Amino acid sequence: PYRAVQVEILDAKTREKLCFLDKVEPQATIAEIKNLFTKTHPQWYPARQSLRLDPKGKSLKDEDVLQKLPVGTTATLYFRDLGAQISWVTVFLTEYAGPLFIYLLFYFRVPFIYGHKYDFTSSRHTVVHLACICHSFHYIKRLLETLFVHRFSHGTMPLRNIFKNCTYYWGFAAWMAYYINHPLYTPPTYGAQQVKLALAIFVICQLGNFSIHMALRDLRPAGSKTRKIPYPTKNPFTWLFLLVSCPNYTYEVGSWIGFAIMTQCLPVALFSLVGFTQMTIWAKGKHRSYLKEFRDYPPLRMPIIPFLL
Repeated sequence: PYRAVQVEILDAKTREKLCFLDKVEPQATIAEIKNLFTKTHPQWYPARQSLRLDPKGKSLKDEDVLQKLPVGTTATLYFRDLGAQISWVTVFLTEYAGPLFIYLLFYFRVPFIYGHKYDFTSSRHTVVHLACICHSFHYIKRLLETLFVHRFSHGTMPLRNIFKNCTYYWGFAAWMAYYINHPLYTPPTYGAQQVKLALAIFVICQLGNFSIHMALRDLRPAGSKTRKIPYPTKNPFTWLFLLVSCPNYTYEVGSWIGFAIMTQCLPVALFSLVGFTQMTIWAKGKHRSYLKEFRDYPPLRMPIIPFLL
C-alpha cells in the first residue's frame, strides 16, 4: 500500500530541528529531499548538503530512494553543511590555465623577472624552447580533456580546495619556469642525446595518458555513475591496464620524469616526486575500491607501478 513518509531533518552537530517535510513520496530520492530542504533554507543549496541516517554515519547518495532505506513512516535525517562548493570543471580550468600562463611569462622574460637587460630576450638553447612547447602542450591537453573528455562522478568539491591546489600547481610552474628560462641556465650534461631520449619518454607518456583517459571515458556512459573494471583495448597504450589499476597516473609521472631529464632541473624533479607521492595515494585508494567492488578483479594488477607498488 502507498504510504507517505514524514521526513524530519536535524542538524548533525546540535540535533536542532531544521526542517519537517510532511507527506513525502516513498519513491523520493535523496536528491529530491535536498531540493525540498533548499526551499526552506536557500543558503544550503543541494551540493552543500550532506544527509545521513546517523549523525556520524556516511553521507547518503543522491540516487538513494527513501523507501529502500531503513526508515519507517517517519524518517529522521541528519544534515551537515559541506561548505561552499565549486564545480570540478571550474577547479580544473583554474588549476591548469594558471601554470600555462605563468610559465609563458618566464619564457618571454617579461620585465621585473630577470633584470632589465634581459627583458623580452630569447634563450640561445634549443632545449629551453622545446621545454616551453612540452610544458604548454601538457597543460593545453589537460584543459581540453577537462572540457571534452573527463566525466566527473562528483559534481563539485569544497571551495577551499581550489586555493590549496592552485598554490601547488601555480607555485611549482613559477619555480621551474624561473630556472629553465633563466639567462644563466645550462643545458643538460649529455646534450642533444639526453634531450631526444627525454622527449621520446615525454611524448610516449602523454599519448599513453590521453589513451587511458579516452578508455576510461568510454567505460562510463554519459550521465551515468556506473562503474566497471577497465580493460585494455585495441590501442597498445592501454595495455598497461594488464599490470596496473591507474595507468593514467603511471603515464603522468612518466611525462614529468621525461621533462625532468630533458631540462635537468631540480624543481622539476621535486615536482615529479611530490606528484608521484600524491598519485600513489590516489591509485592505492582506487585500487582498494576496485578490489572491494569487483570480486573478479584481475589479481596481477598493482595500483601504479607494475609488480612493485
